[in-house]
Amino acid sequence: MRKQNCQWELTTTVGAAAAAIARNLTDEQLALLSAVLVSLGDNLALILAQRECGENRDVNRSGTPLRPLA
Repeated sequence: MRKQNCQWELTTTVGAAAAAIARNLTDEQLALLSAVLVSLGDNLALILAQRECGENRDVNRSGTPLRPLA
């Protein structure tokens, strides 16, 4: 049950933060900040995908690591 509460707490916190930030910005500033944060999120997702791809490359078809993991 705690996990579900945590998800709602995160959603509520992010929503409150967005409202607080938006209150102090012009429309132009808000549009720019939004675009920057979307770009940041996309780049973080790309980095994660590249890391996962690298991890999968180090395992042979039977699932055995090709080299020791540090």
